[in-house]
Amino acid sequence: MGFGNLKSPAGLQVLNDFLADKSYIEGYVPSQADVSVFEALGGPPPSELFHALRWYNHIKSYDKQKSSLPGVKKALGKYGPADVEDATDGDSKDDDDIDLFGSDEEEESEEAKKLREERLAQYESKKAKKPALIAKSSLLLDVKPWDDETDMAKLEECVRSIQADGLVWGSSKLVPVGYGIKKLQIQCVVEDDKVGTDLLEEKITAFEDYVQSMDVAAFNKI
Repeated sequence: MGFGNLKSPAGLQVLNDFLADKSYIEGYVPSQADVSVFEALGGPPPSELFHALRWYNHIKSYDKQKSSLPGVKKALGKYGPADVEDATDGDSKDDDDIDLFGSDEEEESEEAKKLREERLAQYESKKAKKPALIAKSSLLLDVKPWDDETDMAKLEECVRSIQADGLVWGSSKLVPVGYGIKKLQIQCVVEDDKVGTDLLEEKITAFEDYVQSMDVAAFNKI
C-alpha cells in the first residue's frame, strides 16, 4: 500500500490517479491523512497532474488549521492504493533480495528498477480499465452584504453572472442575520476538477460594491 516515491514522476502519477475520483486521501473531509501526504510532497505537483494539483491547493488553504484537522498521522505507506509498493517501508519483503535504494552492483539496481516499473504498469493498467468518473460537489454558499441598504437583488444578479465550465447555479434565498441585514444563501453544483471554492470566492468578492464576504456553508460530494 502507498503511492511509491512521491518525489518521483511515477509516484506523483499514482497520487494523481488516486485522486481522480476523490477529494481527500481518506474520507470526505480534510484530515491528518491529507496533511501527511501533503508534507511528503514538498511542493505542488506539475499542472498536467490536475487532480493532484487541485487537491494540493485545497489542502494548502488549511495551512493554519492543519494541526487541528481530525485523525491521527500514520506512516506515509499506510495511505494510497493497496496494489502499489510502499517505498517508505524499509522492511519490505523484497529488500532481502533487492536493494531499492541503490546498490554497488549494477545488476541489482536494474532489477529493482524493473520491479518497480512492472508494479506501476500493473496499477496503471487497472486504472485504465475503470470508467472515467466526473467528480462533482454540491455547495451551499453564504454571501454577505455590507449593510441593510445593499441591493440584494443586484447582489444575486452579480453572483449568478459568474459563468464557468463545470459550474451550475441552483436555488437561492435571503436569510436574516440581524440588524435588518440579510445574506444571500445560494446553491451550486461544481465539477471538482474545474471549479474550486477559491475560484468562487475570488470571483464573488470581486463585486466589492455589494459583497462583504463569502463562506461555504455546506459542502457535499455527489
